[in-house]
Amino acid sequence: MYILLFSFTLSRSKPYVLEVTHSPTQSVKSIGLNASIQKALQHIWNLDHNRLTPDKDYVINVQKGKKPYQKFDGASDPLFTSVERSAFQRPTYRTFIALLNNYVAEVGNDDTISSHERREIWSFIRAIMQTAPMQFAHKYCAAQDENIPSDLNGFSKLIYDIWFEPYKRSHRGKPDSSGFEHVFVGEIKNDKVTGFHNWIRFYLEEKKGNIDYRGYIKPRNKRESNIDSDDQALSIQFLWNGHEKFVGSSFIGVSPEFEMALYTVCFLIGEEETTVEIETGNDLFDLHVKCFKMARGKVGTSYVEIVG
Repeated sequence: MYILLFSFTLSRSKPYVLEVTHSPTQSVKSIGLNASIQKALQHIWNLDHNRLTPDKDYVINVQKGKKPYQKFDGASDPLFTSVERSAFQRPTYRTFIALLNNYVAEVGNDDTISSHERREIWSFIRAIMQTAPMQFAHKYCAAQDENIPSDLNGFSKLIYDIWFEPYKRSHRGKPDSSGFEHVFVGEIKNDKVTGFHNWIRFYLEEKKGNIDYRGYIKPRNKRESNIDSDDQALSIQFLWNGHEKFVGSSFIGVSPEFEMALYTVCFLIGEEETTVEIETGNDLFDLHVKCFKMARGKVGTSYVEIVG
């Protein structure tokens, strides 16, 4: 059983405690971790009690849909109408947001990690590893692959290595990228936006005036009338500081630990494309989770493709 206590106030957050009370004799299967990665991913969704509620904690205005090749601006207003900012004081949100200013967007620039930035990374890893989605992901991955560390410290180090250890994305100079930077922060390469698959980053950049939302991309197998403000996965088109993202897909309102858990499981245990249905309570989404490796086993990219 997972018990999470969070502080939701805007003032200084109080420590929170996660107690995990699994019997030593419980098998991995009996606590919901089984051989089906599809069921595991749904279970991770079900464990995300830290996500925000659409039309309550945040409001989005999806406006007009389009095909990826269409260039017209389908949105005169921002995507996000409002977000309950007090949620950003929760430990995993707060430590996630602290990482976003540690990177240079243009690929080819040195992304050497300072000692302060490394401490921020470990604060984030420690925070997410106290949550149910990440602890489930750890147990599931370790049960499927004996080479994945079963101890907390070993798995936390693995998270650092695959997500945060810098590597070269361009063919010159020093390491200029990482899995976390690409997926969650976004990069500019050849004048185009690459990566950038996180709703918190999108919202914060949109509030600064750096994002021009240009409408949502119509899923191949979903009627346009079904795209609305309670959708928790969207494909969108936007400009970031004048650079275009033709298609950018992202979960909306989910916690940082949910995305880290889902993408980590798919990266370590899944294929380059893992097909899954996610029942959100409002919708049933058919998703392809894409994961590609770079630099000898590090996250090159990971994102969802919304099929229907």
